[in-house]
Amino acid sequence: MTTPASVATATLRARVRGCLLGGAIGDALGNPIEFRSLAAIRATYGPAGITGPVAKGDGVVGRITDDTQMTLFTAEGLVRAEARGRAKGIGGAETSCVRHAYLRWLDTQDHAAPPAPTGPYDVVRSGWLRLQPWLYARRAPGNACLSGLRHDHVPDPSEPLDGTPGPVNPDSKGCGTVMRSAPFGLTGAPAGRAFELAAHCARITHGHPTGAYAAGAFAAIVRHLLDGESLEGSVLRVLELLARHRGHDETTAALRKALDLAAGGAPSAEKVETLGGGWVAEEALAIAVYAALARPDSVTGALLLSVNHSGDSDSTGSVCGNLLGALHGDAALPPSWLALTEGRAVVAEIADDFSYAFHGIHSVHGTLRAAVPFDDSVFPRERYPHN
Repeated sequence: MTTPASVATATLRARVRGCLLGGAIGDALGNPIEFRSLAAIRATYGPAGITGPVAKGDGVVGRITDDTQMTLFTAEGLVRAEARGRAKGIGGAETSCVRHAYLRWLDTQDHAAPPAPTGPYDVVRSGWLRLQPWLYARRAPGNACLSGLRHDHVPDPSEPLDGTPGPVNPDSKGCGTVMRSAPFGLTGAPAGRAFELAAHCARITHGHPTGAYAAGAFAAIVRHLLDGESLEGSVLRVLELLARHRGHDETTAALRKALDLAAGGAPSAEKVETLGGGWVAEEALAIAVYAALARPDSVTGALLLSVNHSGDSDSTGSVCGNLLGALHGDAALPPSWLALTEGRAVVAEIADDFSYAFHGIHSVHGTLRAAVPFDDSVFPRERYPHN
């Protein structure tokens, strides 16, 4: 357990909750306008585009997508790795545990409902997240995520990140690596470790080095925000980290362009679109960073800026929401938007379990306590199995 020493218990928990809940809000905000051009968005909703949550074609407001789904399973995989390490006295299983969590997510995409448990062991093996019926919905999952998980490949976390393509989807650098990677930065591990873990886990499904580096950069930025640093300062520190890795150029260039654009006058959707569409990893990260930096006065304004464009609006909104929540905490998130967001109670529950597992923060009769022992008396085995 590594807790940032400079951050008070309540603030740290608020940032973990804010990061995961903010990502879900941004995801749901952008979902209805994904695949629509900026011109079409403005023609439908007015010159400003959407100005708050809107319904998709089914008339429902607040539906999340695969971005939030996979983020939750990333978090679950990391907690199970932590539980396993503590129960058995061994570590280093994060990549394997995260991959198995993604396979549980894949089950939610391949089936219409949770499987009926065949016995107590099946409940323990499944864990509680995979048994949530609302997660069994296909919301335009990325092809590389789906196909990559059908390969029997677990990246070796001891291999150096040297710019060499991975064996699974070696040409793919889709935003699916970034949109699911915030939890790596929330563990409290050093930024370099968060970077490496997110980058290696990105290679479970995407082999292009930029997909891995953008995921790692995002996780490292979140890690710095968790410790109370500014967003601009966090990005600058991560640019130094990226420079140590061969093949970092695309990710570095995208982040530098986002910084320059945010410093260059009034924000606009037209400026967002100069960063790309967000369909690939470095573009999604750059758009999210730009939006958060360009509207420092308004969480809602930054979220709206991150989705009103002709690209992958749910992914850019999700990543921006992760950043804003980690920066400001959950109290800064718009309550009316959160109230509309699908699965918000489960997202908050995962966030609190995560805070307990990695930072020892546990709510006892409504009072936050720090450094509570991580054991089965508080954390039942069936929630996060140790096997």
